[in-house]
Amino acid sequence: MEFLRHAYRRLAELARELAKFGTIGAVAFVIDTGGTNLLRFGLDWGPLTSKVIATIVAATFAYLGNRYWTFRHREQSGLAREYFLFFLLNGIGLLISLLVIGFVTYTLGLQDALSYNIALLTGTALGTLFRFWSYKKWVFLPGTPPAEAVPGAPPAPPAAPNGQVNGHMFPLSKTSEENAPPPGPR
Repeated sequence: MEFLRHAYRRLAELARELAKFGTIGAVAFVIDTGGTNLLRFGLDWGPLTSKVIATIVAATFAYLGNRYWTFRHREQSGLAREYFLFFLLNGIGLLISLLVIGFVTYTLGLQDALSYNIALLTGTALGTLFRFWSYKKWVFLPGTPPAEAVPGAPPAPPAAPNGQVNGHMFPLSKTSEENAPPPGPR
């Protein structure tokens, strides 16, 4: 029975993460797709340049949204490390999109807005699948669960006498010996 509860909690956590990731992704998608189309067809920039610029803006938004909302409960392994990995993995996701757009635009020779947007959506979908998997694996690492949350784990040890708990110092006003009644006749 404990196994089923644990499985349900994991599934519920995954569903919450997916919903939040999807919400951030939807807003980033609007920034990315709208920005790409504005740059490509509104300002007549190149098909790949338009995608790169819009993706950088959307990825910055997505990093902030995912770090501080979607995966805020996960361990923070350092802003510089997360930011670097996030943009490296976004670069790979962008490369996936650029390959699809480049294939449609330059290999197939389709220059119209419909073909461009189909390529854009296909590349974005493939890149999104890669990014969700890679963020969970390398960027937003799982936090260390408390000992009582792990089925079959021993209970957590009592707080250290020096007031240190989980690496944080907490000043203690009195020790247990100081709280004891004074010795002497009664």
